[in-house]
Amino acid sequence: MPSTSSTPPHFALVTGASAGIGAAYARELAARGCALVLTARRTDRLEELAAELKGRHGTRSECIAADLADPAAPGTLCAEIERRGIAIDILINNAGYGLPGHFTTPAWQSHLDFIQVMMTAPCELVYKLLPGMQQRGYGRIANIASLAGHIPGSAGHTLYGASKAFLIKFSQSLASENLGRGVHVCAVCPGFTYSEFHDVTGTRGVVSQMPKWMWLSAAEVARQGLDALERGEAVHVTGRVNRAIKALLKLMPDRMALRVIQKRSKNFRNQD
Repeated sequence: MPSTSSTPPHFALVTGASAGIGAAYARELAARGCALVLTARRTDRLEELAAELKGRHGTRSECIAADLADPAAPGTLCAEIERRGIAIDILINNAGYGLPGHFTTPAWQSHLDFIQVMMTAPCELVYKLLPGMQQRGYGRIANIASLAGHIPGSAGHTLYGASKAFLIKFSQSLASENLGRGVHVCAVCPGFTYSEFHDVTGTRGVVSQMPKWMWLSAAEVARQGLDALERGEAVHVTGRVNRAIKALLKLMPDRMALRVIQKRSKNFRNQD
């Protein structure tokens, strides 16, 4: 992933780069010698991050505001990147959020926006950027999924686990399709991560009761995720505890695993 002194740096596009895991990926990529295209809704925070990375690493960062809930946004974003003469070698599909409550609690438009951000936009960005990676013989695509995509669905945040399971299967298929083409694809699956995610979804008070040994920092998630991507892993669950949870639930009969999640979901999901 790092560029040599005789070659220009790889450009990485990071979605949802204004905070949390996205910002952590930007910092880790900059430390590894990559140039960046940072996108999120909040331009001011992107510019603050770009200034930080320039001061720390001398990184070139292009900031492009985009709301991926807008179906036109992925196409507009890619057109602007092309207009600036940038070829994306690394794509970090990180933008995402949770939609609290049971399925019929939010308005249907909220579900449509969620599906657009969590599934449609990542697929479209891959569709538009992957051919260039294949032609150049180098590409890295990380789809930020979740441990939630590996375990039974919980009450509340109804589409969240489903969207993450989708990204896992999508990544596996893409990884298989690109074997031997210089393009690595990985679904990175964090568990509980210190970020703004739980503040936005209104679950901070609930998840704060979870033991500290279940948590990872966003920086550690980004580091592990990029290392796994470079190794060519199609799916990587970050953290030993999360890998143990996944393995334990996989060993259980399906009905037993579902009952465990049904009993415990109130500890990490807003079900109102």
